[in-house]
Amino acid sequence: METVTPGQAADAGLSRSGLYRAATAGRFERIARGLYRPADAAPADWDWIEAASRRRDATVCLTSGLAYYDLTDAIPRTLDIAIPRGSRVPAGDSAISWHLFDRATFSIGRDAIDIPGTSMPIGIYSAERCIVDAFRLRGEVGYELGRDAIREWLRRGGKPGQLMEIATALPRAKEPLLRMLEALE
Repeated sequence: METVTPGQAADAGLSRSGLYRAATAGRFERIARGLYRPADAAPADWDWIEAASRRRDATVCLTSGLAYYDLTDAIPRTLDIAIPRGSRVPAGDSAISWHLFDRATFSIGRDAIDIPGTSMPIGIYSAERCIVDAFRLRGEVGYELGRDAIREWLRRGGKPGQLMEIATALPRAKEPLLRMLEALE
């Protein structure tokens, strides 16, 4: 049992009020509104757990994805999570930035991993997709993020063709990426 909501309390052998009493007694930790985790569970990032619990299609993207792949020195202020456009953005007061990506291109470069410290899965975009999205959304995340990430990615042996394959499938990505690759040659 990774997380428990008041609605799932019966599955954990508790009533709703029993879950609240267990949290007050310290047997469960409240990690977000309506989301609890056993106090003896292994350490894990609560924002990642909340995102995966709120949306099955939650996908780590942009700065958070680049940080996961160690392609940026930037420390994300919030966890960047992509969900398909038209989806309801979950309510909450955590440090999660929800981004709405086109349904037609949402699965491009998307994989699933276990959240570190748990067996709970969460979606994550490939390093190449994160770089392309950084260029595509440069007005939102800043031009430097994509530039620095592509430099590090190329230094590690990344192939420009892999980036261009993804960039041609996404809007507003091909031209700025081509200009950067030409400048870096």
